[in-house]
Amino acid sequence: MANNMEVGEKPRPTMVICVCGMAGSGKSTAARKLAQKYGLSYVSGGDALKALAIDRGYRPRERGWWESGEGLRFLEERRKDREFDKAIDGKLLDYAREGNIVLDSWTMPWLLEKGLKIWLEASLENRAKRIAKRDGMSEKEALKALESKEMQTKRIYKELYGFSLGEDFKPFHLILDTDDLEAEEVFQILCMAIDNCMIE
Repeated sequence: MANNMEVGEKPRPTMVICVCGMAGSGKSTAARKLAQKYGLSYVSGGDALKALAIDRGYRPRERGWWESGEGLRFLEERRKDREFDKAIDGKLLDYAREGNIVLDSWTMPWLLEKGLKIWLEASLENRAKRIAKRDGMSEKEALKALESKEMQTKRIYKELYGFSLGEDFKPFHLILDTDDLEAEEVFQILCMAIDNCMIE
């Protein structure tokens, strides 16, 4: 069967990259930039959940919605009906099987067998500062919202899949502390790591 490859040219490996980290760690920014650099699709578990929220009558804002009262109510609804998350994760797994993708997801590092799995670490205080700046709220408000959101999110995934988000780092190939790094520095470090890894 004919193909478009030149003689002696090696097939491009299928890339699957999972970027994970708590809110405010820089995971979404890093994941989007990596997808653009390497010509990969970008899929966000958070965006998929927001689409589901819209179907349920919620009105998620572009930024900061998860930390809002409405976002926290949706988290509680998810906790009561596990089919929400199972449906979203099933779709993400289908995308991952197609390959050449960057997944911005809290669950895929545990559910996927293949791919490079990255955790971006940052202190609660620094994450609250970033979210306060991003969403135009006080640091105290951001900290309170983060603590409430993360308590419920961790409970959902512990009950659904048995892992402890933000505490269990076994699936990860790379853990990067972003507290003292700018977004561009995070991106450059991740690029160096990816360029030196063979991704199956």
